[in-house]
Amino acid sequence: MNISGSPVLGVFASCNDELVFVPQDASSDTIKDLEESLGVVAYRISVSGSSVLGSLMCSNNNGIVIAGFILDKEIRAIRKNIKAARLTEELNAAGNLILANDTGALVHPDLSNKSIKMIEKTLGVEVKRGTLGGLKTVGMAGVASNKGVLVHPKSSHAEIAVVEELFKLPVDIGTVNFGSPLVGSGILSNNKGYVVGMDTTSPEISRIEDTLGYL
Repeated sequence: MNISGSPVLGVFASCNDELVFVPQDASSDTIKDLEESLGVVAYRISVSGSSVLGSLMCSNNNGIVIAGFILDKEIRAIRKNIKAARLTEELNAAGNLILANDTGALVHPDLSNKSIKMIEKTLGVEVKRGTLGGLKTVGMAGVASNKGVLVHPKSSHAEIAVVEELFKLPVDIGTVNFGSPLVGSGILSNNKGYVVGMDTTSPEISRIEDTLGYL
């Protein structure tokens, strides 16, 4: 599927096992498809008026970390549904900077100790700094379920070892949307199901299903 006409679903939306946050202009058909595929309730929101929600927020079943410039009224609306906290330093596009499931989070290596502690508290997980495929924006370079982790195809053995130790899950490399290495940008997944960008091929879907535990 596409969201707002784009296959980069992870840029525009964010989900956990109960909720999916989508842009204000998301169509009714898009919302219906997401709710059915992921077994969730959809909420239309914005982050300081922006529609790139997936890049600006990272969620698991314990909480959500959001870019610090979110408006007070926007974060109040989110907090009606789940615990939420702001990432307030200069690096704050949380969805790009954090790869998380319900037990661990890999984060941009330049995040401060203060931010690390906030992420640990909000998401309720162990946090480690790292890269994937040499990229610091690990939230877009990987996607994690509670059964497996799919990462950038150029991730090194050392990077994969860090992910395996942190998440204590199988890790594999893959692509999405006909060869994009930024797998986090094209996949929305939770423990009930997943959706991928419209351009994703059958071999890519097979790798996604196998790695994230949907087979």
